[in-house]
Amino acid sequence: MKLTTVTQITIDGVTQGNGGASDEDRRNGFELGGWARGAGDDDTRTFITQTYQRAEAFLFGRRTYELFTSWESIGRTRAHPIGVALNQAPKYVASTTLTAPRWANTTVLRGDLAAAIGELKAKPGGELQVHGSGILTRWLLENDLVDEMILIVVPVILGQGARLFPMTGPDLALDLLESRVDSGGVTIQIYRPAGRPRYATT
Repeated sequence: MKLTTVTQITIDGVTQGNGGASDEDRRNGFELGGWARGAGDDDTRTFITQTYQRAEAFLFGRRTYELFTSWESIGRTRAHPIGVALNQAPKYVASTTLTAPRWANTTVLRGDLAAAIGELKAKPGGELQVHGSGILTRWLLENDLVDEMILIVVPVILGQGARLFPMTGPDLALDLLESRVDSGGVTIQIYRPAGRPRYATT
């Protein structure tokens, strides 16, 4: 399976508390939750829905998994095409502490995470998608496990909150596969990781 990460992100790189209520994620005093709600036009919402629908399976970090689990209990969310896709597909959680997942069709990955994800990727066909899960996404990139990266960039600068990429970390080149912008200024950029960047030499 192709492993694809899907991330809603601000211009200044924040991913924390993007889509839920304003008090969804108050870690470290964050107060600007829900910044992605209402962003994007119908074309962008259709793109996001179709992305979920083509997934063969989903991979989450624990925090994002528990957030999605809470949404799953809401009837209108369960009936939405995204909810249907999430409920029907196998779900995998990278966690050393989750012992009793409440969502049906969930498997907790423990032990050698790279090996476990490698086994999932070796299965024939389909797409293994990671939505949100910033810490997991960074780890996957650092371990060369990402085949495609979708960034949904919302035109807002928050100035606070957890960012997808820290101030220090490994460098990575990206090949642009597709780019589009909607009527509200939300951009969708699809990249393929391309190893170490090449820098100018003098």
